[in-house]
Amino acid sequence: MRKDFCVFILSHGRADKIHTIDMLNNLGYSGKWFVLIDNEDETADQYFEKYGPEKVLMFDKKEACKKTDQGDNFNHRKTVVSARNICFDIAKEKGYKYFMELDDDYKSMNYRFNKNLDYKHTKIRIPILDNIIDEMIKFLEYNKDILTVTFAQGGDYIGGTNNPMGAAIILKRKAMNSFICSVDRKFSFLGNVNEDTTTYVKLGQEGKIFVMLNHIALEQIQTQKQSGGMTTIYLEQGTYVKSFYTVMYCPSCVKISMIINNDSKRIHHKIKWKNAVPCILNEKFKKS
Repeated sequence: MRKDFCVFILSHGRADKIHTIDMLNNLGYSGKWFVLIDNEDETADQYFEKYGPEKVLMFDKKEACKKTDQGDNFNHRKTVVSARNICFDIAKEKGYKYFMELDDDYKSMNYRFNKNLDYKHTKIRIPILDNIIDEMIKFLEYNKDILTVTFAQGGDYIGGTNNPMGAAIILKRKAMNSFICSVDRKFSFLGNVNEDTTTYVKLGQEGKIFVMLNHIALEQIQTQKQSGGMTTIYLEQGTYVKSFYTVMYCPSCVKISMIINNDSKRIHHKIKWKNAVPCILNEKFKKS
């Protein structure tokens, strides 16, 4: 694995169940990884005892929040946004040019297309994560205007080939959970909750580019099925408040909507991309 790259696993209150470490090991990742916790985590000693001081990094959450646009006046520090932002500074201090932010609850990584580029869900079982990350960084190096590139998530493919995500390998203007970043292209995550969506939409309005590659997807433990992490805030506030953060930041192109999947319904944000980001006109409209 290249020496200028590391992985930050963002965690809080889950020292005994960081599934992401197992996933990295199972996929043969040989580079540096660190568990990033905050100094307000009451279980901090458990992290240091289990993984050692060389693997656990702690940051001052109160100070980090002072530098973060939290988007509310709730006066709490229960969310991950400050941890996401501090990764840029920590990576630079430690001498890494590139890093990837991962949540602590990933269980597997899956191919979503076969060698013929047909949609097929296949769990990756061979140790090739070093190669995958290296290719993602090369993609980021080649595309100088892109701020971050991410993997897809399992839920992105609902509907299979009837979903554009399952119809072909594409770039999607979306970035969530698995951010591969460069310290030379620093940006700030916005809002206490739904910070990933708010950031790629709000900064997208300014012409910044965030992308997701859909050839590979990460699978994570279902939200709210385990304690710690962001579960507390989701249970307290629900998905309406979560989704409304993005509406507050981007009212011209985001609204509250409903996701209906079979018999289940869930409040969610809905982005109108034609109103969200600069559009490129087809060359056929060029004046002669």
